[in-house]
Amino acid sequence: MEATNTQLKASKELVISSFFVNAFRSNASIAVWRKPGSSKVESITDKDPDGYDGPLKDLDLLPPGFMIHPFNNSQQHPPLYIKASSYYSFHLNNEAPEESENTELPEVADVKEEELAAEIREFILKSQVKSTAITSTTTKSSFIATVTKAIEAINSGDLYKVVPAKIKHIELPEDFDLASVFLKLCEIYPKAFINCFYSEKTGLWIGASPETLIKTKGDEFYTMALAGTQKAKGEDPLKNAAWTQKEIEEQALVSRYIVDCFKKIRLREYSEIGPKTTVAGGLLHLKSEFLVDMKNTNFPQLGSVMLALLHPTSAVCGMPKEKAMEFLQRHEAFDREYFSGFIGPVNMNEETVLFVNLRCAKLNNKKTLLFAGAGITEDSVPEKEWEETEMKCNIIGQFIQTQ
Repeated sequence: MEATNTQLKASKELVISSFFVNAFRSNASIAVWRKPGSSKVESITDKDPDGYDGPLKDLDLLPPGFMIHPFNNSQQHPPLYIKASSYYSFHLNNEAPEESENTELPEVADVKEEELAAEIREFILKSQVKSTAITSTTTKSSFIATVTKAIEAINSGDLYKVVPAKIKHIELPEDFDLASVFLKLCEIYPKAFINCFYSEKTGLWIGASPETLIKTKGDEFYTMALAGTQKAKGEDPLKNAAWTQKEIEEQALVSRYIVDCFKKIRLREYSEIGPKTTVAGGLLHLKSEFLVDMKNTNFPQLGSVMLALLHPTSAVCGMPKEKAMEFLQRHEAFDREYFSGFIGPVNMNEETVLFVNLRCAKLNNKKTLLFAGAGITEDSVPEKEWEETEMKCNIIGQFIQTQ
């Protein structure tokens, strides 16, 4: 049984590595992902270096592909759409990768996975993608100073909540294996959106997001409010969870933000489930879910409309949105780039599902950039907020540093 499992793992690592090597060699854009609760790994590539140049506002009119949207639009980090020029998928629980309809098989014959992993590593080390992120890790003192200013702004009545972020740099290991890390994330975080994407404009990113921004399938629209963070403890972490008033109020603010968006478009017929405790990547969060029947409400464009209203959500920016954004622009010392933006497959297999780009890392030359934020309210304790960001960075960082 051990030999079979090892062989199975190697074959899937080989296929995933070949996705990226083929894309890098042909200067193509690529996205590889596994949806929450699924065993299917999906991959698309687009050899057009300019990507899709049409409008991105109306999701229903986009060709099948993968959306990559920054936290804040800028000329250096614009939205990008990778068209599904070629598509391949396989199931992690099958003995061998399965060919799918409209599939372009990767070139894997007579190639060792170790050789492909080394080529990917060399590509990362030579990457010349520009980054506006600061060149050093955010210090604890500077982050706590920002949190203290945020609490002062909240107490003065300017804000209800704000979500400052930090950046942490770690060295890319000499034995780094991208495919191995991707598969490990799939194994450890079954309820997260595991993703890895690359283009000349974005660079190479990998992540395990716990938060769905919007989902549309058939006539159903779905979104969630996810906030509050604590470490999962014990054999039954859901049973052991105990939430503070600060965390409950933080999550309630995100839920109210979604309801306010519904009110703006005069949508009253929706279902709300929660809040309830959920596990995501070794952490616990409070989650509320919202569902709308787009047919019964006569709102077929709800996905596009809500996307424009929701992003950036109060879970990654704050409330009121405009004042929170102004605070972040004044006090954050780096460009978030695609962290806390949104990513995901669009019109793939008659479904669109976009996730907030959280628990992510940018693989940039010898440095790996880890990003994390913390929701600040009047009851926040700066030291604890720092500890929360350290836990969030570790979600991805531990697997990059330890192969």
